[in-house]
Amino acid sequence: MDDTMNSSPLLPLHEKTEGSSIHRSISFHTRIKSIFTLKNFFILLGPLLCSIICIFVNDQFDNSSRNMLGVLAWVFAWWLTEAVPMPITSMSPLFLFPIFGIADADVVAHSYMDDVISLVLGSFILALAVEHYNIHRRLALNITLLFCGDPLNPQLLLLGICATTAFVSMWMHNVAAAVMMMPVATGILQRLPSSTSSSSSSEASKFCKAVVLGVTYSAAIGGMSTLTGTGVNLILVGMWKSYFPEADPISFNTWFYFGFPLALLLFFALWAILCLIYCPRSSSPTLSTYLDKAHLQRELDLLGPMAFAEKMVLAVFSTLIILWMTRSITDDIPGWGALFNNRAGDGTVSVMMATLLFIIPNKKQEGEKLMDWNKCKKLPWNIVLLLGAGFAIAEGVRTSGLADELSKTLDFLGQTPYLAIAPSICIISGVITEFTSNNAVTTLLVPLLIQIAQEIHVHPLLLMIPGAIGAQFAFLLPTGTPSNIVGFSTGHIDIVDMLKTGLPLKIAGTLALSLLMPTLGAFVFVKNKSG
Repeated sequence: MDDTMNSSPLLPLHEKTEGSSIHRSISFHTRIKSIFTLKNFFILLGPLLCSIICIFVNDQFDNSSRNMLGVLAWVFAWWLTEAVPMPITSMSPLFLFPIFGIADADVVAHSYMDDVISLVLGSFILALAVEHYNIHRRLALNITLLFCGDPLNPQLLLLGICATTAFVSMWMHNVAAAVMMMPVATGILQRLPSSTSSSSSSEASKFCKAVVLGVTYSAAIGGMSTLTGTGVNLILVGMWKSYFPEADPISFNTWFYFGFPLALLLFFALWAILCLIYCPRSSSPTLSTYLDKAHLQRELDLLGPMAFAEKMVLAVFSTLIILWMTRSITDDIPGWGALFNNRAGDGTVSVMMATLLFIIPNKKQEGEKLMDWNKCKKLPWNIVLLLGAGFAIAEGVRTSGLADELSKTLDFLGQTPYLAIAPSICIISGVITEFTSNNAVTTLLVPLLIQIAQEIHVHPLLLMIPGAIGAQFAFLLPTGTPSNIVGFSTGHIDIVDMLKTGLPLKIAGTLALSLLMPTLGAFVFVKNKSG
């Protein structure tokens, strides 16, 4: 009995001990597995690549350029894998550059706040005001209604939807334009039959694809026309200012002279491609029975008449555009900027007009202004920080001497015929951008193109602009740019549709850029600018 009593606890204790060992073993392996998850590996990948470069790359790089290459690998590893949130990664140059001896803290911090960043902040506040008062939706519905003929022509309606998206994207970020216009476009399509069993349903399905693809790509194309339409244009302008501070800056007006004609060519190429593939003339009678102005008109009526606040926001935004366009006109006709000895920049105007929104009353409630800071909580700081990081990296690549070394990998462009330079660069940039952020492509590629341009004695902008615009030709894959994801998420299109439309559009963009860069581009950017 005593033996039984004494031994009775042994089995449970043994089982518990064995179970505890197994539990501890499983728990240990779980912890090990959690430590070595893919995301944690990507977090370590950045500093690991940096360490490998700093330790083993010694032959052709000096200390400064080697360290810059290591930091570049670190930052881009985190950007591409998103192991660390992109806005946080965008701030990493603020501590990496001083630690690795690339630049002083004050110099790096300056990259995160200059006139280009001011331009972005002011523009975003105005865009938030437009969005808050539904001015963008009212504008989209009104313009689209203009293209609804009686009887309705689906090709003309498609043109109206695409034109509205492109126009809106000129003044606000292209992703925001796509997000705003997609519900308007898909709302028009709700009257179409969803079944694919009949020929009319098949034509309706094709028209749905045309509309969704039109909104997706028109947002990207419209953003090319103005400095504020996309972050890539702003990165390009900031790099030009950083590398060539004595040269004339690229103003809003200057860019528009080149960007708008280019965007116009791409826009009509897009419309022609969509009509040819998805919306032939033969589909008009069938689609006309399902599509009319009634849906659009109902949506517009729900918004009611324009209130005082909407009119004032629209007036402020219109004034901003006029001031942008007239700050610097031509050498013979100086703009209003000459009154201030050209000390005022596009960012000056942007912030000034945004400030008015916090002063003008909205006449809805006593003491309430058109905007308050609570409405600005949606400011896309991630884009602001990304631009700042791009400017800091461009400056670091230049001052460290890394651009001199990396440019040797593209020295074959020195033997490329002059007329083939723009398409060559555009193709290189356009291929890379399908697999990573267009902002990241621009940040990495443009400093190299500047160095190459100086070595082959070509004006830098003749290489920089094809590189930056080519980075915006992300037309083939859903992951190419966030606006592609907006269209893909509707369920109306798949990757094959994007390839069928995106590839000819990419070719058309390359041809248009090849035609305009040595002609209009040389006249607009090179005639009165020195590099």
